[in-house]
Amino acid sequence: MIESASDVAELGTILGIWAHPDDEAYLSGGLMATARDNGSRVVCVTATRGELGTADPVEWPPHRLAAARTGELARCLEILGVDEHHWLGYRDGQCTAVPMSDAVARLCDVIGRVRPDTVLTFGPDGITGHLDHQTVSAWTTAAFDHAAPSGARLLHATFPERRTPRWSALNESLGIFPPGYPITTPEHRLAVDLVLDAATAARKVRALAAQETQTGGLIAGMGVDCFTEWVADESFVERHPTAAVAE
Repeated sequence: MIESASDVAELGTILGIWAHPDDEAYLSGGLMATARDNGSRVVCVTATRGELGTADPVEWPPHRLAAARTGELARCLEILGVDEHHWLGYRDGQCTAVPMSDAVARLCDVIGRVRPDTVLTFGPDGITGHLDHQTVSAWTTAAFDHAAPSGARLLHATFPERRTPRWSALNESLGIFPPGYPITTPEHRLAVDLVLDAATAARKVRALAAQETQTGGLIAGMGVDCFTEWVADESFVERHPTAAVAE
């Protein structure tokens, strides 16, 4: 199991494939920063610009929010040390309408050029149950099965069971997860279980704070200390070939 900063080097070249700006930082910001500090290559792919990610579409119409989130993600990745990023350019909330063959072909091309040792993405549950998340997971799994180098690993973001007692009440109050979510994973099944050190956790929080349209209110409401503790764990489960989903 990957549990420490030194262990992260075992993941080699990392390719993260996500649905919206901030997915990458919430689920793998500390891992990406650690990998870059270790000298590993990290590449990030984002399917949409997250233009629907607001409770105030009058203040933030899609075109304005897309532009803001584009800049925010660039600043976030700079803080994490990630300088290779690709947009797929799909519409937020419309990933299910994209022909799977189109998305998979584009991801196969990225995988073929990057030749990752490790691919990170959502599990089939999509962490929050978001259809874009679930769809990106399916695209990535299919592309991985077609194009990944021999020996590469596909890791799905997950919540470890041990987080439930500490965070279930807060998660429920925030309304981030629908009933039945998050789906948790017992510790013995985890392939990656990072509890970030203080410096890495603080760096991750700076990266998330750079995505102010999404995190500003949350950080202010929770307080920096609580928010830092809330995001200081990153866990992944391995997708074994026997668990492949149907294309």
